[in-house]
Amino acid sequence: MKIAHIINPVIVPPTSDLYRAQPITFESMRIAKEIAECHGISVNLYTAQYECDRPFVPLDFQSTPELERSVIDVRPFKVSRRLPFIQDILDRLYAADATADYLIYTNVDIALMPNFYRTVEQLVQAGHDAFVINRRTISKNYSDPADLLLMYSQVGKPHLGHDCFVFRRSAYPHYRLEQVCIGATLIGMAMLVNLICNSENFKEFRHLHLTFHLGDDTAWRSPDLDDYTSHNLHEVEKIVSHYKEKQRLVSHPLIQRFLRNPTIDYWSGRQDASKFRLLKKVRSHLRSKLKYLFP
Repeated sequence: MKIAHIINPVIVPPTSDLYRAQPITFESMRIAKEIAECHGISVNLYTAQYECDRPFVPLDFQSTPELERSVIDVRPFKVSRRLPFIQDILDRLYAADATADYLIYTNVDIALMPNFYRTVEQLVQAGHDAFVINRRTISKNYSDPADLLLMYSQVGKPHLGHDCFVFRRSAYPHYRLEQVCIGATLIGMAMLVNLICNSENFKEFRHLHLTFHLGDDTAWRSPDLDDYTSHNLHEVEKIVSHYKEKQRLVSHPLIQRFLRNPTIDYWSGRQDASKFRLLKKVRSHLRSKLKYLFP
């Protein structure tokens, strides 16, 4: 089996969460690749980057041609962020590796467990031709790839976000990604619609211990970035409309949830966060009552 995996490295200041996360991601991918290749799985690691970020590309990753456009080229935003389009990244991956059976895109702050690629092969052999692997959240008190063994040892907590996508390369020409940008809400929904509508056996893996993220900060939920969410929402609606018109929109629970209420379930992450905090308080209160009643 041949796998091609791409990420989007970016030079950031030390104050950014990505400053700590990216070197950990790079090293975790190297380790997972080495283990996979010891078991006959071919893994090629790629990057898509702007010219200014090329110095940060790891030497043992294959860089694709520089990204040339971003979301700020198509409309103005309150806070200018040079966020690339997911299509530009995946187009480069598709062109870079014609021999790959499967393509993978993960956010650049998503680290891999050592058995990641071996498990991907097993999931494909089990009949899944497109799937997402939801991450687990571990402590954010790490900053050195030398501590990866300690990070691996943390089971962490499950996270519902979608940030790891695996799909057949042969299906990619049928994808419709419009001008959805990464680094903002709803990138996951854009990918999910395409994976689901272009596969025979899609699966969302919510509880596999295969990827992890340092902490659970959600800077992208800032009200100052709502216009990026609005942009992606508009683009995802265009994607859904395309599949509807082609009579290829699959009636899948993940898609149906978006269609029922995209603004509450996906756009308004702050509402989701407040609901989650309230739920935690209720659960904590119930636990305390149960302990009192049943010591």
